Amino acid sequence: MGIRRTEEFRSEAVRIALTSGLSHKQVAADLGIGLSTLGKWITSHKHNELMSGRLNWPPFRSDT
Repeated sequence: MGIRRTEEFRSEAVRIALTSGLSHKQVAADLGIGLSTLGKWITSHKHNELMSGRLNWPPFRSDT
């Protein structure tokens, strides 16, 4: 079994992946984690944001 990462590490990894402009592959390599692991963390983060109401999805258009 792999190394267990802290929630803080996971959150920071997701923040970097979503805001740095680097590819997810590069972020994962830089942090020493697998690309699929980072992808799971990002998916979980987006799900949690959506369920908490902090992420608007789908984005609504205001045509009026």
